[in-house]
Amino acid sequence: MQTHAVCARQSIFNNIMSKKEIETEIRRQFDAIKRGSVELIKEDELYEKLYYSISNSVPLKIKAGFDPTSPDIHLGHTVLLNKLRIFQEFGHIVYFIIGDFTAMIGDPTGKSETRKPLSKEDVLKNSKDYKEQAFKILKPEKTKILFNSWWLSNLKLDEFIKISSNYTVRRMLEKDDFEKRFQDNRPIAMHEFIYPLLQGFDSLFLEADIEIGGNDQKFNLIVGRELMRSFGLTTQVIMTMPLLEGTDGKNKMSKSLGNHIGVSDEPNEMYGKIMSISDEMMFKYYELLSFVANKELAELKIELDKGLNPIIVKKRLALEIVERYHGKLLADKADKYFEDKFQKKTNPDGITSVEFDNIHWRKFIENIGQGSSDFGGTSIEPSDMVRINGASLLMHINAVSSNGEAKRLIKQDAVKLFFKLYNKAVNDFREIEIKLKDDSKTAYSIPSDPSEFILKVGKKKIYKIKLKNNQKNA
Repeated sequence: MQTHAVCARQSIFNNIMSKKEIETEIRRQFDAIKRGSVELIKEDELYEKLYYSISNSVPLKIKAGFDPTSPDIHLGHTVLLNKLRIFQEFGHIVYFIIGDFTAMIGDPTGKSETRKPLSKEDVLKNSKDYKEQAFKILKPEKTKILFNSWWLSNLKLDEFIKISSNYTVRRMLEKDDFEKRFQDNRPIAMHEFIYPLLQGFDSLFLEADIEIGGNDQKFNLIVGRELMRSFGLTTQVIMTMPLLEGTDGKNKMSKSLGNHIGVSDEPNEMYGKIMSISDEMMFKYYELLSFVANKELAELKIELDKGLNPIIVKKRLALEIVERYHGKLLADKADKYFEDKFQKKTNPDGITSVEFDNIHWRKFIENIGQGSSDFGGTSIEPSDMVRINGASLLMHINAVSSNGEAKRLIKQDAVKLFFKLYNKAVNDFREIEIKLKDDSKTAYSIPSDPSEFILKVGKKKIYKIKLKNNQKNA
C-alpha cells in the first residue's frame, strides 16, 4: 500500500495536479525544506522554483559543496546531508560537489589567517571516505557526485579574468574575516579572494537552482548568486544552515574539542553520546538530524509540556540516529545496553567472575626473581618478576576457543591485565596495566600478593579473576 507522500509525488510527475493540489504540495515541501534553516535568500524565489518544478514535473538542481579537509564525518557535518536528503524525498536531484580543486587552495571561511591547502593525495583519500559516508544518508540514484576540478582545471585565464571582473575588492572586503584582518593590518593573500569566485563559478557552471551551506558560508554562496545574475542566469536560492553544537552544548561540534559524535562511532558509544546532550539541546538535534515530521515534533513538545519524561523523547532520537548508521538490530541492542546500564543499573558489560586457587595460578606464571621495590617512582610493596603464559590462562577461563585464537589476540595487543597496587606512603591503591606480549621471554612486575585482578580480552570480554588462599606470589 502506497503512502500519501508517495502518491503525491507520483501525481506531481504525472502532471495531473490541480492548482489547489500544487499549492498544497508547495507548502508541504516548503515547510519541510525550511525547517531548521538560518536564512533563505529569497523565500519568494524558492516558492517560484517549487511551483515551476511541481507544475512541469522537473526536479530542481540542489547544490552543496564539500571540501574534503578531513576523512571523518561527524553529526555536525550531516546537517547539510540531512537537508539534501529531504530534497531528494521530494524528487529533486542533489549535486554533491567535492571541492578537490578548491581544497588545494584553502577556504578562509571563518578563519583569522590563511588556511593551509591540502595535497592532491590527501584530497583524493578524503574524497573517497566522504563519498562512502555520505551515501549512508543520501540516495545514490538521486545524487550526482562531481569534482570541481573537472571544470576549474580547464578554466582559461581570459575566462577567469572575465569572471573576476564582476566582483570588486570592496565587495570582497565585506567578508567578515577579510575585513577584520584588513583592519588589523594582517595579511590577506590574493588566492583567498580567488576562492569565493571559484566556488561561485561552480554554481554558474551547473546553473544550480538552490545552494545549501553552513551559515559561515553565506558570503561564498552569495558570490555564486551574484555571478549568475551577472551572466544573465536565473539566480540560485541560498539556504544557510546553523552550526551544530557538540555534546558540551556550547561549542561547535568538533573532533579537536572532543565534543563530537562520529558517524562511524560504535553503536553503544553513539547512543550514549546522544543521550548525554542536554534537554535544552535535544530539539535542535531533532530539527537538524531527525526525519521526524514537523507535526509529530510539535506533538512531542506538547507532550513534554504536559509532563512526559524527556529521556523518553531523547531515547527515540538516539534510536533513530543509531539505526541510520548501524541498522535496526544494532540500534535496538544499543538501546537495551543503555537501559540496562544506566536505567536498570545492571551489568551489560558482561563481566565474568572466575575464582581459582594457588595451584591453578602457578600453572600460568613462572617466577624469575624479585623485581624492584620502586614502581613508576612510587614506593610500594616489593614486586616479583614473572612470566605469564597468557594463552594457557585464556584457555583455562574459556575466553577463547583455541590456543591459536589466544596467541592471535595477544599478538594484536588485545589482552590486558589490571592489578591494584597498595602504596603505604599515601595509604592508597593505584592501578597498573599490563599488556601481554607475544613473547615468552617477556617478564612483568606484578604485586607480590595479588588477591584479584581484571583481565580484558578484546573489546568486549572482561573477567574478574579472584585468587583464593593466595600466598606470596604463589
